[in-house]
Amino acid sequence: MSGGTVGSASAGVVEDRVIPPGQYWGRVLARGQVLRIVDLEGKQAVDFLCYNAANPEERYNAADTMKYAKTIFVTKGHGIYSDMGRRLLTIVEDTCGRHDTIGGCCSAESNEVRYGVKNTPSCRASFRRALADFGLGPKDIVTNLNFFMNVPVEADGTMGIVDGLSKPGDYVDLRAEMDVLAVISNCPQTHNPCNGFKPTPIRVIVTEPAARERPAG
Repeated sequence: MSGGTVGSASAGVVEDRVIPPGQYWGRVLARGQVLRIVDLEGKQAVDFLCYNAANPEERYNAADTMKYAKTIFVTKGHGIYSDMGRRLLTIVEDTCGRHDTIGGCCSAESNEVRYGVKNTPSCRASFRRALADFGLGPKDIVTNLNFFMNVPVEADGTMGIVDGLSKPGDYVDLRAEMDVLAVISNCPQTHNPCNGFKPTPIRVIVTEPAARERPAG
């Protein structure tokens, strides 16, 4: 493992890969493994979905995740919950502190409605390709979590996608609390500031935890 800005590994590295903008990644994380997502250049939105690997009909639920955390801005210590009220992942480290739970993913259709442009690359298209590798399809795409994306909500309910707060090298660590299918779209959006209008690469690192870091039970 290299690169001082992303911290040091506490255990063996299972996978270490750079994901270009507009590309996707997916993997089954064994219970206890830790997924680190690194924003290499800063201000890059990372769209994320997760499922119970043994039964993908159980998947990330945005509403329950927010309700249990009592906030729309999840960070270190918060769980990422399924629609059955079970914790899929725990955020065990977070150097950014601002992620989005309400904005969802971009799609060619929403880009056309919002920006008047047709046939754009999108996170929904990337999710479809990533999920196809695991026998899943469009109906399995739910409202997702967006790491490093900044969607503030004003007192009157106004929301907007604004410049991200992540700096080069910021990362989030997610520990699997069961065997979890994790899927990432490295967002290609250029029509709003979620990527600083210039999508950039990210890095994903999967590690085996030290024995003391394994989930109990």
